[in-house]
Amino acid sequence: MKNLKKISIFILTAFTILLFSSCTDTTDTFTVSETAPVVLSDLTITDIELDPVNTNNPALTLTWTEANYGQQASINYSIEMASDATFTDAVKVATVNGNNTVTLSVSELNAAAGSVGLPPFAWNSIYARVTSSIGTQNGLPIASNNINFNVYPFFNYKFKDYYLVGNATAPDWNNNNNNNPIFRDGNNPNKYYYTGYFKVGEFKLLETKGLWQPQWGTNDKTTIDVNPGGGTDPGTFPNNNSAITAAGFYAFTIDFSAKTFTFSPYDASAATNYTSMSIQGSASTTTAMTQSSFDGHIWYLTSIRLVPGNLQFKTNTGSVWAGTTEFSGKATENGGNIPVIVEDDYTVWFNDLTGRYILIPLNL
Repeated sequence: MKNLKKISIFILTAFTILLFSSCTDTTDTFTVSETAPVVLSDLTITDIELDPVNTNNPALTLTWTEANYGQQASINYSIEMASDATFTDAVKVATVNGNNTVTLSVSELNAAAGSVGLPPFAWNSIYARVTSSIGTQNGLPIASNNINFNVYPFFNYKFKDYYLVGNATAPDWNNNNNNNPIFRDGNNPNKYYYTGYFKVGEFKLLETKGLWQPQWGTNDKTTIDVNPGGGTDPGTFPNNNSAITAAGFYAFTIDFSAKTFTFSPYDASAATNYTSMSIQGSASTTTAMTQSSFDGHIWYLTSIRLVPGNLQFKTNTGSVWAGTTEFSGKATENGGNIPVIVEDDYTVWFNDLTGRYILIPLNL
């Protein structure tokens, strides 16, 4: 019994020593310190004209000093650009890990210029900076100095277009049948409208005529869903496979940012029924538009060459309608001129119920 007691005391003593050793482990803790801002080097050139033909060629190389967070760890670098020195509209154009230089191609720099709002075919300043961070969570971000240079971008059509398809619409369930586009807001590129005639039935939205995906619809009453390709197709508008039960005029609004939509009856009884519509202005010769046989308030041109200039819609009554935003917007009577900023072949659509228009380039 005494021997057993001695063994028990020995084991308890050994365990206590082991526990104490564990609690006083002096293994170094991984700590980082805030780095000084990296220094982005000035460019050797100040003007960069972007070539729309050789878009894969290098446009510029940015180089900066290395960040030091006090540890031998891989550093993340984000390259940002903006149209002003305060970076109020900054966009991230590239990311680099463990390296302190990056080369942007012509197409990448052109896309960056378009994303920060620089107009095409004009010289404008663009600003660049590098933000360093550490770890998978991009901790301790520190921005560098900024540099600026002049860039002459070519045109970058950054908008998305969406087309009606379904047995409630003019093209029926044909994905390439002169499908009506919905009308993009002139100031909010995420918001679209379509006010017009719908038959009894259902509809969806396509991003590319001739392709079934990406395909947009709804699986409830107010929110939108998409099959970008390879997934399950969403239900139909206006209410998750619940059809329009009475033919007539309806107003459809969709917000791709908020992922919401509305669909409600529209009173078109007081609308003027025009018998002809044409486009005019310095961007084109005066050209008669085609009136939709499905909905007499929808007018279109499937392909017309437009050059930089302005555009208006003229009715058979002599009234002239126009807006002030390029590519899409809302026209009003005597509303000025629609700017055309780049030459191309366009499909042009106009809705005389709402004054909404859209000009979609076919080759850009």
